[in-house]
Amino acid sequence: MKVDNMPVEETEKDIPKDEVDSDTTESKSTQKQPRRGVYLLPNLFTTAALFSGFYSIIAAMDGNFTQAAVAIFISMVLDGLDGRVARLTRTQSAFGAEYDSLADMVSFGIAPALVAFTWALAPLGKVGWIAAFIYAVGAALRLARFNTMIGSQDKRYFTGLPSPSAAAIVAGVIWAAESAGVAGEQIASIMALLVPVTGLLMVSNVKYRSFKDLNLKGRVPFVVLLIAVLVLVLIALEPALVLAGVFCAYGLWGLLGIVFKQLR
Repeated sequence: MKVDNMPVEETEKDIPKDEVDSDTTESKSTQKQPRRGVYLLPNLFTTAALFSGFYSIIAAMDGNFTQAAVAIFISMVLDGLDGRVARLTRTQSAFGAEYDSLADMVSFGIAPALVAFTWALAPLGKVGWIAAFIYAVGAALRLARFNTMIGSQDKRYFTGLPSPSAAAIVAGVIWAAESAGVAGEQIASIMALLVPVTGLLMVSNVKYRSFKDLNLKGRVPFVVLLIAVLVLVLIALEPALVLAGVFCAYGLWGLLGIVFKQLR
């Protein structure tokens, strides 16, 4: 009995090997390609913080030192929000971390140094610009060391004065002096000491509380709530003086901690 030759279904054996390999390689390369683009929301906050730092420099060049100091504080608020927004929305990325460091260098390194130099240190000549440079290079080294120590240090403490707090000390003193009618030339010698010391504190090994372990969801005594309300009222009444005092006290607290440790 004669059986007609039935068509044989096409299998991988019938496909040339070169075509199989090329298709497989192409699919693997497509899967390995990283996703392009950046996350918009957290980087918008970082860009806004960078803009505030840049505006601070422009305002100081125009002689608007109060606006320059306030812009640095606004940059601090925005810098604190971008990381929290990234964690809440799960949009952390290596690009965002690097971009944030570059923005911090402008807002908390270059801007405070130039504002302080324009406001008070310029008449001192070489002493003035050297003091401003010490602060700027201290901020750069601080940010570089912070990036290399991520994940290897105790989250409860910062090693060295954080750059936003250092910027707040310089900007707070300028803002408070301007509000009190004190010109920069009158306290130029004080600023020539304050600015470089603040820069050196950023690269020191002094421990500062980060308050990252603060439990805001837990119960607290009623007195704590009253103190928080009182602080907010004081900030509303005298924002320049209160903010300058708070951050100057924070800067001294690390040094006093060393003294108390030695006394114990």
